[in-house]
Amino acid sequence: MLAILGWLLALVIGACLLVAAWPQALGLEQAPVVAQVVSMRVGVVGIALVLALLLLLFVGWRRVRPFVLGVVSMLVVFSLVSFGIHASRGLDDGQRIDASEDLVVLTWNTLGDEPGVDEIARVIDETGADAVMLPETTLELGVGVAETLRERGKRFWVHTTGYSPAYGALNTTLLISAELGTYTRDVEVGGTRTLPTVVARPDDGDGPVLVSAHPVAPVPQQMRNWRADLEFVASLCGEGDSVIVGGDLNSTLDHWAGLGADGGDLGTCRDAASQVGAGAVGTWPTWAPPWLGAQIDHVLATPDWEPVAARVLTGLDDAGTDHRPVLVQLRRAG
Repeated sequence: MLAILGWLLALVIGACLLVAAWPQALGLEQAPVVAQVVSMRVGVVGIALVLALLLLLFVGWRRVRPFVLGVVSMLVVFSLVSFGIHASRGLDDGQRIDASEDLVVLTWNTLGDEPGVDEIARVIDETGADAVMLPETTLELGVGVAETLRERGKRFWVHTTGYSPAYGALNTTLLISAELGTYTRDVEVGGTRTLPTVVARPDDGDGPVLVSAHPVAPVPQQMRNWRADLEFVASLCGEGDSVIVGGDLNSTLDHWAGLGADGGDLGTCRDAASQVGAGAVGTWPTWAPPWLGAQIDHVLATPDWEPVAARVLTGLDDAGTDHRPVLVQLRRAG
């Protein structure tokens, strides 16, 4: 009887490990608990290996040896598979961005303006960014950054959507270089439910639709809104327009299964970092090293834009926010 219970427990453990490794197989990538577990693949792998080592302490006990060896084998296989999936998305955090010809996109969740005007303006200036998506950033700070950049000979338009101007986290700002032309914020397209998203369309109809997105985090009380927010962002990439999305999407590639279309990751938009081998460099939280954290900040683009290079800026961890900026170089395809 004990042996039967042991093998039943082993089967349950195996099923849980399968879900943790590839929840997409069962359509559970957005399920409560699973969504949180799969977002931190390396951390879960570390926990699995520690459990395997602890179980090996009981291998000398003959009655439970088959169970122990079976579970340890499953934990090791899970660790290899899960880390392999993680690494396949790319751990290169040293790619060079050339802003001389192509479009450069920067996204940075500022945690309510924490880095300050001067630091954000410096990063934009030094990276040569043309479009800057700034979740949790107020209109006041966006205008301050634009004024600082204007003094350096760079003009930017500022667009902000705010659900509460006094509370930084409920604001999202989009800065657009004047060299890209004039843009108008689309107030009729809808938006993310809890945290704001900015959608700006070119006045001349020539440039890409620019989106500064901020879906809510998948905390237990916001799971429904989180799923709806991701569906909304995916819908922006399904209307036949040229679209570039940047922001804190509070999700990884794993969470987007079922939301892609025509080879895209979210709608027809493709994640730029994973396309060029940098999709596993952690952007959150900054207290965790880049190889351990989750990449939940993204830049995506429709297929008419080809990712050339992408880099998570790992040298700004003391800037005051818990997110790392993502910088992407995009080139017109064809």
